[in-house]
Amino acid sequence: MSPVERPMRADARRNYDALLAAAAEVFGELGAQAPLDEIARRAGVGNATMYRHFPTREELLLAVYDDEVRALCADGRRRLTAEAPGDALFAWLEAFVAHAASKRFLAAGVHGPDTRLDRWHRAMHDTAAALVERAAAAGAVRPGTDAWDLLVLANGIALAATDDTQARRLLAAVRHGVG
Repeated sequence: MSPVERPMRADARRNYDALLAAAAEVFGELGAQAPLDEIARRAGVGNATMYRHFPTREELLLAVYDDEVRALCADGRRRLTAEAPGDALFAWLEAFVAHAASKRFLAAGVHGPDTRLDRWHRAMHDTAAALVERAAAAGAVRPGTDAWDLLVLANGIALAATDDTQARRLLAAVRHGVG
């Protein structure tokens, strides 16, 4: 925390969290260009409160993404203790596919390079790599299975699958291929 940053008051934290939840929902439904007024309305706050927390649409998009990447990585860390490492890896990859499919709006709303995106991609890779390493040690995937390759395949599934059933079927084919 920098010297000028202060922890949020409880009411400000509630508003921030409500805005993130509403933004994730609205952006997921309507895309990156969704009306910001709708996000504020669903969060139960005024527009001024929203802009105080998120001065631009891009900052709000990035905050939603940050929140979801943190949750996805935390889920992966929890799965590192699962009894069946292969199942844990592919359950996390299924969550990754759902995340990637629901974040198509992000590319449309973020302009220019952002170092946070690189940091988030590294965090997801590190999570996948730990799960892959554990699955390989248990014999659930072939030695040498590459986490980046699995993430690229999972991202392709997220972009190409027409529904959740097809996404699961495609991910099962990937599992069969590396198992």
